[in-house]
Amino acid sequence: MKGPHPERIYGLRELTRILTLTPRRAAQLRRLELLRGDSGYTFRDLLALRAASALLDAGASVRQIRSALSALRRQDPGLEQPLAELRLMVEGDRLLAQSDRVRFDPRTGQMVLALDSGGLQAAASATLSTGLVRPLAPPADQAETWFERASEWDGDPAQWEDAVAAYRRVVAIDPTYAAAWNNLGLLLHRMGRYEEAEASYRSALAHDAACCEAAYNLGSLHEDRGLIDEAVSDYRQALVLSPDYADAHFNLAGALARSGRDGEAIKHWQRYLELDSGSPWARIARAHLEVVEPPEQGKEP
Repeated sequence: MKGPHPERIYGLRELTRILTLTPRRAAQLRRLELLRGDSGYTFRDLLALRAASALLDAGASVRQIRSALSALRRQDPGLEQPLAELRLMVEGDRLLAQSDRVRFDPRTGQMVLALDSGGLQAAASATLSTGLVRPLAPPADQAETWFERASEWDGDPAQWEDAVAAYRRVVAIDPTYAAAWNNLGLLLHRMGRYEEAEASYRSALAHDAACCEAAYNLGSLHEDRGLIDEAVSDYRQALVLSPDYADAHFNLAGALARSGRDGEAIKHWQRYLELDSGSPWARIARAHLEVVEPPEQGKEP
């Protein structure tokens, strides 16, 4: 006689696919102590995670959910996993809860609707039986949505990891999205992840050979790595693509000056001042021109 089947255990990667967790949502669930690294998760854990995600989608805050769970456990110490055993919903600014054993609302005691666990069971069973991976990426026409989210997050260092994940999601949806590759590279560059940044810049150029920003950023990366000759080449490429790219003139002039090629640098300092004479960087360009001897006539390349 066969014994009972062992309980299905899900890994973090599989759980993320089933629930379609974004990095932001995963961080919220970690704060609720529902995600705990790559340790195994049962189906009850999936129910709890699904319930918490539904509450967050409905407008509940992490603090509000945490407070409600603490109150529920005080009311019934026998609850092992309140979010899997209870039915919860957001009503206005309140969290309401109900189960066969416990009905709890810290303020009103009102009943709530049941969460649908059947769909989750079906999704989990399908993943188990077929071995197919459900893609994290939304449909292709949502690439712009993820790009906009990443662009909002990449200005805040506290959200850089979320922004990186969002840009990666964009290029997973549309691998030819050069602007996303470029922005991903710039963010990785800021984070000191130089090899990944270089790969991203090169992907941007591979998918859009006219992406002057990627060529410029690649030059800046090479400068940061002490590769001045490579940086000069990259800045020149950026200027071929966009001759009036003021920042490329400025950085090219600086790279040439650092490599002892002052004569070549002069025309780029001068062109930078023609394009952007009022910025703080213009004072630096003027200062360089004051100490550099102009080339003899006919010697300028």
